[in-house]
Amino acid sequence: MIFQFATAANVLFGPGLARSAVGIARNFGERALFVTGRDWTRAEFLIDAFGRSETAVFSVPGEPLVETINDGVALARSRKCDIVIGIGGGSALDAGKAIAVMLTNPGAVIDYLEIIGGGKTLGNPPAPFIAIPTTAGTGSEVTRNAVLTSPEHRLKVSLRSAKMLPKFAVVDPELTYDLPPAITASTGLDALTQVIEPYVSCRANPMTDSICVEGMRRAGRSLRAVFQDGSRHEAREDMCVASLFGGMALANAGLGAVHGFAGVIGGMFNAPHGAICAALLPHVMEANIRALRERAPENQALSRYDAMGGLFCGGANAKAYEGVEWVRELVTDLKIPPLKTYGLQERDTPEVIEKAAKASSMKGNPIELKPDELRWILERAMG
Repeated sequence: MIFQFATAANVLFGPGLARSAVGIARNFGERALFVTGRDWTRAEFLIDAFGRSETAVFSVPGEPLVETINDGVALARSRKCDIVIGIGGGSALDAGKAIAVMLTNPGAVIDYLEIIGGGKTLGNPPAPFIAIPTTAGTGSEVTRNAVLTSPEHRLKVSLRSAKMLPKFAVVDPELTYDLPPAITASTGLDALTQVIEPYVSCRANPMTDSICVEGMRRAGRSLRAVFQDGSRHEAREDMCVASLFGGMALANAGLGAVHGFAGVIGGMFNAPHGAICAALLPHVMEANIRALRERAPENQALSRYDAMGGLFCGGANAKAYEGVEWVRELVTDLKIPPLKTYGLQERDTPEVIEKAAKASSMKGNPIELKPDELRWILERAMG
């Protein structure tokens, strides 16, 4: 057996620890670019602590576009920033990672993008990057890529390099306490998806297995609870752990058909990534189980789906389809809308299937799904 595991250079986890990021940052640089979400004031306590005269603030109002990164790099260079601090959801963290690496590499970001760009290798290490998530979903604080949208191509693509792993990830559950139920649901189901898909991935390894099981256990017992009552701090902490573990798992074992579809749909329609994943998840699980039983009954992913059934349903005798039903009920209880809500229609399915089949995330799926199986998934997720 041969496997490799890589993550952020340092991970600091605990309630109230976000303020320590300023002291950490001072070890790496003197002038900081803060990359935030739409509401930059959520980072104001850190900006003030670092010193306003030594900072620049770059707000990312939605999922980052290719042009967003160019604008962020231009601001950082004009203000002579030598460290990047990302604080926000996955969009802010992905933008921060991309800006940090493009600060030290020549050319434009398009030169390095897969699929739509030049696909060049990032040769230089990035400017130091510190990631501080304010949602419990993407795990972007410990991944080695940044997902960017190209409206021109109607695609989401990744800027990817092992060099992009953050210098420090500071995960403070207190920053998630005020998340509204809808964001709690969509980001939480993204986190759940990101411990399910690597667990059954064809690239799974013993280290990712262990963190996926623990992540599923925590999300399974806490996601519904924290959706119903966001003040349950232990449940918030569970979801932050699940999100962190999902990022570690996907960075080392890959994902699967849920994310293969989600990247494509997110590039074509204005829809939250987590909500797309949630709408797809139970149907992908069901399609995978059926395909494995028909074409690869010896595949270890089947026994892993059975293990999920026991984990989610609380009984050693539970089986794979019981796990699927548990996830289906969770998605309903968390009020996740069908994909047709975002404009996806039957006429779009050929394009979505063609693009999704080529997506890098599809390579981790435990079995190659046929076009009719991919169509079946989409039809059910559309509602």
